[in-house]
Amino acid sequence: MTSTNDAPCLQSGIAGLDTVLNGGFTPHRLYLIEGSPGAGKTTLALQFLLEGLRRGERCLYVTLSETAEELREVAASHGWSLDGLQIHELTPPHDSLDPDSHYTMFHPAEVELGDTTRRILDQVRDLRPQRMVFDSLAELRLLAGTPLRYRRQVLALKQYFVGQNCTVLLLDDCAAAEQGLHVHTIVHGTISLGQMNPEYGGDRRRLRVTKFRGRRFAGGYHDYQITTGGLHVYPRLIAAQHRRDVHQDCVGTGSAELDQLLGGGVHRGTSTLLIGAAGTGKSSLATSVAMAAIARGERAAIFTFDETVRSLVMRSMGIGFDVEGAIESGSLIVESIDPAELSPGEFAHRIRDAVETGGAGTVVIDSLNGYLNAMPEERFMTIQLHELLTYLAHRGVVTVLVSAQQGLIGQMTNTVDVSYLADSVVLLRYFEAKGSVHQAISVLKKRTGGHERTIRPLAITPGGVVIGDPLRHFRGVLTGVPYDRHESPNDPDTQ
Repeated sequence: MTSTNDAPCLQSGIAGLDTVLNGGFTPHRLYLIEGSPGAGKTTLALQFLLEGLRRGERCLYVTLSETAEELREVAASHGWSLDGLQIHELTPPHDSLDPDSHYTMFHPAEVELGDTTRRILDQVRDLRPQRMVFDSLAELRLLAGTPLRYRRQVLALKQYFVGQNCTVLLLDDCAAAEQGLHVHTIVHGTISLGQMNPEYGGDRRRLRVTKFRGRRFAGGYHDYQITTGGLHVYPRLIAAQHRRDVHQDCVGTGSAELDQLLGGGVHRGTSTLLIGAAGTGKSSLATSVAMAAIARGERAAIFTFDETVRSLVMRSMGIGFDVEGAIESGSLIVESIDPAELSPGEFAHRIRDAVETGGAGTVVIDSLNGYLNAMPEERFMTIQLHELLTYLAHRGVVTVLVSAQQGLIGQMTNTVDVSYLADSVVLLRYFEAKGSVHQAISVLKKRTGGHERTIRPLAITPGGVVIGDPLRHFRGVLTGVPYDRHESPNDPDTQ
């Protein structure tokens, strides 16, 4: 990051990008927007100019690569009108396609480059734009012919525009080209747009500010989407920027027995991991915590990867939770997430929106398996999850994470081990006793205080989650096949 600057900012028309740029572009400077075809350079440029039009500024789009009609088609696909935007097409000279035309004294590149530059400057002189887009440098590079002539031409354009009080975006398709690197040293800032093509699911797009002189910016990669309405940028979550003093008082979970296991309940600003085999009651217990928050007059949010909203409503109704009523009243936010179509940055953005805009004080993520396993190519998902949990802790949010173990009875394994990230770990598992399968619950870890170390029976009933008294007369419950301490392990009645 560079040092801060008190200069006013020029907003880009993309809220997330302005956040990344710490307010927007520094005015009266030259910027490079680079990326592969389809990355959204033209869309970003149009949003930049349309923002200028909304502010009553004069805006100019100079294009060598697309026609005015093509630009209007792009705008129409987003529901925009380009009325008021000056579009100047730099078409080849009328005789450039004539096979009989030829140059006798000068190299063709010198003639065509000089003509193109003159026409650009004429347009700028006539309109005196405050915002301008030049699309694209790839054509200018071809006209220049040599790297030296190309660099000199871009430098000359920069020196000219600085005196015109104009903010210019230069679009370029050749981010990795050797000649393209010469422009990086000339421009005031560079934004790189990139695409990722996972083996399954939709394309993932992300941008990175590689250079921004004189102003602090958010470094690293930031996810973005191109949807109807333009680019939506999701700035990378930096938990340290959201640090605040939070009173970590203890709140109930909706079950007196679970509160006893947890040493009084869960503390605000902490995360609790519910871990166990499929069907042990993890989701029902997580829903119970969310409904307890709503009963206190707070708001909650549930992000589910493993079931639809309708399925959640029906399951919760079967155990006495009026989830549908809570959704309709606005006290509960429920989102069914499709991880194949969702980037980590957008997911973090949705959680932030639920907390900061929706006022959610309790957040449930069900489950981590669906979140992490659906994105195997994201190598740093665990680090991103750590950043997300730290952010929620700074906001004083009660976070409940659900994680499924592999197996049902006996030895269990974890496909996703995030137990070290959570402040509390609650284990749910099956055990066999006297010819029946039962469920048990215990607390293995709590960073913020003491907790009960007993193992209690658990049952999901039409009346809710029921937790019984400690299983003091059993030994080996966590093995899955316990036996009564008062009977012989080899007694058939205990098998």
